[in-house]
Formats: sequence, C-alpha cells, structure tokens
Amino acid sequence: MESDAAVVKRVLNGEVEAFSILVERYFDHYVRFAIHLVGNREDAEEVVQDTFLRAYRALGRYEERERFGAWLLRILVNRARTVSAIGRRREKMFPDQADAVLPETALAHPEERAALREEMARALDQLGRDQREAFLLHYVEGLSYEEIAAVTGSGISALKMRVKRSCERLREILQGVNRV
Repeated sequence: MESDAAVVKRVLNGEVEAFSILVERYFDHYVRFAIHLVGNREDAEEVVQDTFLRAYRALGRYEERERFGAWLLRILVNRARTVSAIGRRREKMFPDQADAVLPETALAHPEERAALREEMARALDQLGRDQREAFLLHYVEGLSYEEIAAVTGSGISALKMRVKRSCERLREILQGVNRV
C-alpha cells in the first residue's frame, strides 16, 4: 500500500484524483470519531467533508515528518470545535467505535453490550468538551499524549489530567447507573 506521504506528493505534482485515496482511507473512521465530538452523524459528515476540503487546500503546508492522519485529525478537531461552538448540538449517539472503549469480554449478550454502549454515550455526554475530547483521542483513537498535544494545542500535563479526570468521572457516572 502506498504511504500517505507518497499520495500527497502525487497530488501536489498535479495528480489531483489521487486525493481520493486519502479520503477513502480516513473518511469512515473520522466520521465515527466526529460523531463523538459534534453529537450526530449529519454534522459529523459535514465536519469531515469540510476537513478534507480544508486539508486539500492546505496540502502544500503538510510536512512529511508528520503523520498525515494526525495532521488531518488536528483539522477535524478544530472544525468540530467550531461546529460545537455555534450551538449545533443534537441528540448524542455512541457509534460502533464504542467497542474500542469497552473490554472485549465486558458483556456476552449483544443486548447487554448495546445497553452499556448507550450508558457510555450518556456518560461521555456528561463530560466537559475538553475531557471528552482528550478521553476519545487517547482511548478511542489511540493517540499518544504528544500526538494529542499536537492535535489540540494543549500541554501534555493538562492532557494527562483531563484523561485521568475523565476516567474518574466516567467511573462515577457508570457506577451510579449500576446501583439503580
């Protein structure tokens, strides 16, 4: 498989249609991630489409030393922040990506897993934007603190604290649900 950097070079050398390779590689995964940030699929798809448009326009500033996916994710997070800031929040949903957060053996029955996903979505919704974003970037996207710092512009210590506090808060919320 051709590297992202090689595809970018092709695009910058005039082979514009090669950009579709990058869109195919990242679109679906980033839509699932964007749903967590903006709250619904429609806005998430719009944010991701806008992200690719902005990335295409800024492709000349992409530096090969950076992972293309991390560079693209930084654009996506900024777009999602803008969408959230202008008040486009609707009903939250937790996509199939929830399996990345839940242990493989958490629950045996699909209906139990679905119920837990729903509770997890509600719990994530109760976190502040910064904590939710740090939690998702670290645990769902699997980014290191250094990569998250590059994406969000926040310091590593602050990110570690956000992730720690988000885990504590999620634990509190989910334990409260299980007691009822």
